Amino acid sequence: MAVLHDYQAFGGRHWETGTLHNVMAYGGIQAPHTGEPPSEALLLGVSGGITVGYFTFAYEGYDPQVNILTRNTFDPFDTICQRLGIVQDVRQTASPEKGTANLLESLAGGVPAIVWADMFTLPYNALDEDENMWQMMPVVVFGYDQEQDQVRIADRAGVPLAVDTGTFDSARSRVKNHKHRLVNIDPPDFGKLATAVQQGIWDCVRLYTEGPPRGSKANFGLAGLQKWAKMMTNERQKHSWANDFPPGVAMYAGLMSAFSHIQHFGKDGRAERDVYAAFLDEAASILKRPPLSEVAELFRTCGQAWHDLAVALLPDAVPAFKETRDLMSTWHRLFLERGAAELDEIHRIKGRLAVLREVMQADFPLAPAEATQMRASLADRVLRIHDLEAKAIEALQAAMH
Repeated sequence: MAVLHDYQAFGGRHWETGTLHNVMAYGGIQAPHTGEPPSEALLLGVSGGITVGYFTFAYEGYDPQVNILTRNTFDPFDTICQRLGIVQDVRQTASPEKGTANLLESLAGGVPAIVWADMFTLPYNALDEDENMWQMMPVVVFGYDQEQDQVRIADRAGVPLAVDTGTFDSARSRVKNHKHRLVNIDPPDFGKLATAVQQGIWDCVRLYTEGPPRGSKANFGLAGLQKWAKMMTNERQKHSWANDFPPGVAMYAGLMSAFSHIQHFGKDGRAERDVYAAFLDEAASILKRPPLSEVAELFRTCGQAWHDLAVALLPDAVPAFKETRDLMSTWHRLFLERGAAELDEIHRIKGRLAVLREVMQADFPLAPAEATQMRASLADRVLRIHDLEAKAIEALQAAMH
């Protein structure tokens, strides 16, 4: 048995930034400008901050999806560590036995371990296991009890999570590139903090205005918002919503997935704009640039516009859509507040969402003309966000010069 009984660090909300925050909080690491553990907002900013990414997916046998990236996802974990001088002790093996031994060794030394595990395999996520679907994400392990057959985990929820050892070992081995990967981290070098903050801010600006390190510029930043609006209204486009998300289950799935990515996927709503605003308030202090706090208020305004868009995706005016939004939000809140203790209720919600999907297939609540009107209204909201974020990014650039 190897359990850190004094582990109480459950504040992290996103996989990369949240795990790093939690481990540093447990280790008693204090940022010089706050006297508190480095906040998740600070880590988000250092990693490259926020952006927009617009992507759609349609695989045979699955409902189509709209994926909205709200933050820089280009190697954020390693970027944070490199910029803050955090030395990583990385251990990875193809052997399950060696992977467990590495984990036990870390815990026996009093150090929680960051490990990568498949979200679809971990039962507290209530996702359908599927041989074609996987998603390896970092979580913090603070206990591995073979006698009680229990692994204790910190993963986004504000409370401890637990799974049996066999399930957890399977989740660790799901994908070859991350198989039994484990990382321990040294404390940051806070002498690098100001430079790290500046680098993160300029990454954010570039991803909005110049394009990504990989992939199409049209899908990211301000261009990504323009593309999204265009796909909502121009029915001649190959991957327009009229073609890929027509009224019925397809449109319902598109609305749900876009809502989820704005509000719930590793976050607590508002497309993380409030989190980035909190980072800019910290950056104003670290860099001694008070105008950054004024920019923070612009991003809080953007956050409200993102929230309004999310509500409009599943609006009150359509009862089945409102019920869907409420169910998804309740699921998210229950997990964050109670974790697996509410798994029965989460599965009940999941069952009701499945019934609503069948309703959409049999009797979609919008006529074709109404669906067209709704898409146009959503496009207007997306373009409003474009204008607000263009103003905020311009102000961010000015504040850094």
